[in-house]
Amino acid sequence: MTMSATALVVAVVVLGVGTFAFRYAGPLLRDRVTLSPRVEQLLAVSAIVLLAALVATAAVMDGQEFAGVAKPAGVAVGAVLAWRRAPFVLVVVAAAATAALLRLAGIP
Repeated sequence: MTMSATALVVAVVVLGVGTFAFRYAGPLLRDRVTLSPRVEQLLAVSAIVLLAALVATAAVMDGQEFAGVAKPAGVAVGAVLAWRRAPFVLVVVAAAATAALLRLAGIP
């Protein structure tokens, strides 16, 4: 193994051990740490807000640039269908079809 391959293997092992430690620490510390109901509610809401921000950023941006109208329109169609509890396959196909048809029509 070359030096860079060895460093890569070490990095992967260290990250794997760290990930396992974080995942194991949650159940291990759950009985030892007491959080107020308000803090637990804020943690739950913050997870939802973080996920929404990630989806919004991924829907509107393509790297460092604006993605155009087709991609956010497809995400919006998928979001509405998911909100209306449509089957997952329909949500994905409708979102992709919306973006594809808009791009086919010349809308970026």
